[in-house]
Amino acid sequence: MPQRGDQRQQGRKRGPSPGGPIRKRNCYFCREKVDEVDYKNINQLRRYVSEKGKIRSRRITGACRRHQRQVAAAVKRAREMALLPYSTG
Repeated sequence: MPQRGDQRQQGRKRGPSPGGPIRKRNCYFCREKVDEVDYKNINQLRRYVSEKGKIRSRRITGACRRHQRQVAAAVKRAREMALLPYSTG
């Protein structure tokens, strides 16, 4: 008689992901050795904001946790200073 854990393992699919190999995204700020993300650098911040004005996730941008938090704070600060729009519309 199979154990409970065996039943769970049976349904799982092993092997490479269906979309192909996952490439490791490196944080742009870590590569360039940037300590602080500047809210006045609008061209750089636009890469981290979608067309609708939402802040893109780490999974999409490839930023590390530390720099993603700084990007989010910089985008919010730039929005408040009217350098970036809250939304497009």
